[in-house]
Amino acid sequence: MNKKIKTEAVDSLFDAILCLKDRRECYSFFEDLCTVNELLSLSQRFEVAAMLGSRKTYLEIAEKTGASTATISRVNRSLNYGNDGYEMVFNRLSQKAAEAEQQ
Repeated sequence: MNKKIKTEAVDSLFDAILCLKDRRECYSFFEDLCTVNELLSLSQRFEVAAMLGSRKTYLEIAEKTGASTATISRVNRSLNYGNDGYEMVFNRLSQKAAEAEQQ
């Protein structure tokens, strides 16, 4: 964990996010919290990470998402040398999808 971001304010923000109940509440909160461009940038990085995990090329990713090669490279660096946050979330999403299929 990056000690530079570990603050009471960040803890409060994460606590607020963790109390959201559904996608509708997420839309309401994040539309108030972020600018449209900030939210689209975050979602773009998440999509880039998913595509990198699926072994897509930088060119395929750039064409589909509109992300720059610098952004793709930054996300790739996080996937390879980061805190495994993307991996944790992708694993949980896969598990959730598998559970939904079984029902």
